[in-house]
Amino acid sequence: MPDTQSPIVELRDLKYSIAGSTILNNLDLQITQGEILILLGESGCGKTTTLKLINRLIDPTSGDVIVEGRSTREWNAIELRRHIGYVLQEAGLFPHFTVAENVSVVLRLENWNETRKRDRTREMLDLVGLDPAKFADRFPHELSGGQRQRVGVARALAADPSIVLLDEPFGALDAITRTNLQKEFARLVRDLKKTAVFVTHDLHEAMLLGSRIALMDKGSIVLLDTPENFRKSELPLVRAYLETVTVSSAV
Repeated sequence: MPDTQSPIVELRDLKYSIAGSTILNNLDLQITQGEILILLGESGCGKTTTLKLINRLIDPTSGDVIVEGRSTREWNAIELRRHIGYVLQEAGLFPHFTVAENVSVVLRLENWNETRKRDRTREMLDLVGLDPAKFADRFPHELSGGQRQRVGVARALAADPSIVLLDEPFGALDAITRTNLQKEFARLVRDLKKTAVFVTHDLHEAMLLGSRIALMDKGSIVLLDTPENFRKSELPLVRAYLETVTVSSAV
């Protein structure tokens, strides 16, 4: 469980609008070191926008994003992103880079020497269950979907960031591969004591992985609680989500 120290990420009265349309409205959130915070909600509710604001891919219209005690506006954007791992759906690997080159992208930007970079890349591949001797020299098109996602996780963790952002990373995978990766990811994050912000629209995934679940609707957080307390909520939107799990289990 997360500890009681100062939040590693904080959103303060956060608003984001584009072309006159409000995407996020009065968002307040504290994310504590070591937790897996789930952003749960349907498409268009603002989940991915929230990740982009944390990583300073975009700036808020108003309000503030605090990462490791500093406003993202005070960070150099490139330096900030090197402190944060980012895992995309379908991994987002560079197709003309080998697996090893993909994993070591940030390490090259950080000017690690060749020996250190090679050793760290092998360590990361081992960590996500890919034998470096078999996979380091392969290209993304030679991998299965699950293997590509493992490479994406290895790349995100390679430079030892304190924060990892994940945008529906397992959504495109078959059910068995997805379940295996969910369990392995949860183990990795907890063993490595990382803080993760994980976007999903899948309640089962949220319940399996989350320390807390932030349920989003129309740009706002309507419930923020543990999975256990989420189940007890009487909010209509929560009950609708719980019904989807009940229905899928019965099929």
